Amino acid sequence: MTLRPALASALVLALALSGCTPAEPAPAPEAGDGLAPFFDQELDWADCGEGVDCTMVEAPLDWANPASGSIELAVSRVAATGDAQGSLLVNPGGPGASGFDFVRDSIRFVASADLLAGYDMVGWDPRGVGRSSAVECLDGAQKDELLFGQWENDYDSPAWVAELEAAEQAYAAACEKNTGPLLEFVDSGSTARDMNLLRSLLGDEKLNYLGYSYGTFFGTMFAELFPDRVGRLVLDGALDPSIGALDWFAVQMTGFDDAMNAYLASCVAEGGCPLGADVDTARERFTKLLDTIDGERLASDDGRRLDSATLGFAVAAALYSESNWPSLTRMFEEVAVGESFTAFQFADSYYGRSGEAEYSNNSFDVYTATLCLDDDFQGDDYDVRSGLDAIADAAPLVGSYFAYDDYAHVEAACSAWPYAPKEQPAEFDAAGAAPILVVGTTNDPATPYAWARSLADQLESGVLVTFTGEGHTAYGRSNACIIDTVDAYFLSGTVPKQDPDC
Repeated sequence: MTLRPALASALVLALALSGCTPAEPAPAPEAGDGLAPFFDQELDWADCGEGVDCTMVEAPLDWANPASGSIELAVSRVAATGDAQGSLLVNPGGPGASGFDFVRDSIRFVASADLLAGYDMVGWDPRGVGRSSAVECLDGAQKDELLFGQWENDYDSPAWVAELEAAEQAYAAACEKNTGPLLEFVDSGSTARDMNLLRSLLGDEKLNYLGYSYGTFFGTMFAELFPDRVGRLVLDGALDPSIGALDWFAVQMTGFDDAMNAYLASCVAEGGCPLGADVDTARERFTKLLDTIDGERLASDDGRRLDSATLGFAVAAALYSESNWPSLTRMFEEVAVGESFTAFQFADSYYGRSGEAEYSNNSFDVYTATLCLDDDFQGDDYDVRSGLDAIADAAPLVGSYFAYDDYAHVEAACSAWPYAPKEQPAEFDAAGAAPILVVGTTNDPATPYAWARSLADQLESGVLVTFTGEGHTAYGRSNACIIDTVDAYFLSGTVPKQDPDC
């Protein structure tokens, strides 16, 4: 599902009407059944520098069996600059992105001054991520081999599929061995229950939440499980929980194709486009480039080969934000003369690769583990080959190549995953919840606009807010209309009477 917006934010170097009054944590039915020690703990905040506080929270390993053990969740907070209405929990997506880092490093650039004055901004590393109890699979060299190593067989061949499946079986086994019992419980249902715990410990009667991309699924799951605890929820770059895994990938890859078409039109209009002087020529040359790059054997400074999958991955990573388009043009200029620097820069930034065989985060592993538990790859009707064919039919321009390093990895790894996927709610309507804002960007490549419309329709109290533009997500990177609409909702509970069409 390729839903890692916080990674995209790093790539561009930037990136319910009640319950806002702080209150003492109240006894709640969810605190029963052996959970009281978790809900009774007190937060011990420490100064982490630059106006940021941090703490650790203990949560059950298995919410259905709290006696089985506990995990730790790392939490960061930027205190309100004015009179706080309460806490606003923030998640940048992924799954696998660090909410701790997002609030610590970026929230003061993303949120408006009014919102920063009105709320304590709180981020956390969801279970499995970074500073929290973490998923561990491969060391840096092993991850380099999985992500950038060269296959002995050509993509699309049966022999390549067999190679891939063997590699992913080994990967799944390594995740189980190196992570331990936690690997079974990094699903979104468990994360939603962690969010409810954080809400209680922060002293908020109801949850106020800003979730981006896959973080919208965390928010949707929370609303379904705890509709009476919904305060003010904004789900920006929404996922559609009603469709199956392969459909998610196919629709998303189509979104990247749409974004590529928008880039090509812009590149040609500006003049001097390295792919051609008109859109049809540019599209043909781009397709030919991806079809022939495997034979060019372009290498990075550290010896990695730029093949069609990595180039497709780099292009998709660049398409997360319109601000990357000049760098995308530079990448095509470099490739034309046999250079690969910018292409690997995009790929490395997306993966959190900070040096040769060094990775600054474990987002790739959490992304895989969470998708394996949230979606039924083990029981669906697709295998790697048939899934790739379906994606190629839907998204032949970029998506079909991106899918080699994304969908194919997830399909093969999850088919070999040591734990069965978690049972999902029958529907996601959050019956009885206060109004929930669902924000969609019309040409969002990673979470297509149709998903936002669908989620807003599914939620009993969903309210659609549209941003007409390019790129992934809207709040903090779009226009004043989005800022004003979201801020009015968070700060005063104002719900748009109709879509403001920003």
